[in-house]
Amino acid sequence: MNWLDLIGWIGSALLVWSLLQARVLRLRALNLVGCLVLIGYNAALAVWPMVGLNVVLAVINVWYLRKMLTTRHDEQTYQVVEVGVDDQFLAHTLRVHATDIARFNPDFRWGGQTARRSAFLVVRADEVVGVVLSHAEGDDVAQVDLDYVTQRFRDFTPGEFVYRRSSLFTDRGFRRVVSPPGMVAPYYHRLGFRPVGGSYVLDLPAPPVADRV
Repeated sequence: MNWLDLIGWIGSALLVWSLLQARVLRLRALNLVGCLVLIGYNAALAVWPMVGLNVVLAVINVWYLRKMLTTRHDEQTYQVVEVGVDDQFLAHTLRVHATDIARFNPDFRWGGQTARRSAFLVVRADEVVGVVLSHAEGDDVAQVDLDYVTQRFRDFTPGEFVYRRSSLFTDRGFRRVVSPPGMVAPYYHRLGFRPVGGSYVLDLPAPPVADRV
């Protein structure tokens, strides 16, 4: 096998690997790299139909990547919908993703009679991309029981929207948010949380004076 054949195999492997990705941003990025490698490979062999095909695929990938990256911090990308703590669709979502939830939140338990429980679905258009479950600890502390993002959207920023851009907790009178205990691979340090013991804490801004009158 010469070096040119090796390049062709690498490009093909990248395309196949990209299709195995559950995260949509990673899929597009790997697919783009594979297309670029195969453009060079087929151009070297003067296989112009394959060059044209991979150029078209690369352009499509660039278009989607640009759209994804320019909207990932857009406040209009996500919405938070409050649902009842015993909502059937919430229960269905938790069942469908139970195995994945347990991987990152092995201590998660939902139920019992904890006071002031709240349940929210994070949605993008009509697709559920995450779940936030919490309960009140005292008057002004929100203890998050579950902060879960579906695998497709872990390259994006629904957590940034929930904790930094929405008024999900401040509208309910909370002044502090505490991350779930025992969460695997927490990302809260990127959102301004500070580590406290085995959790992360976010101090929320006070509501405007007009809102407190």
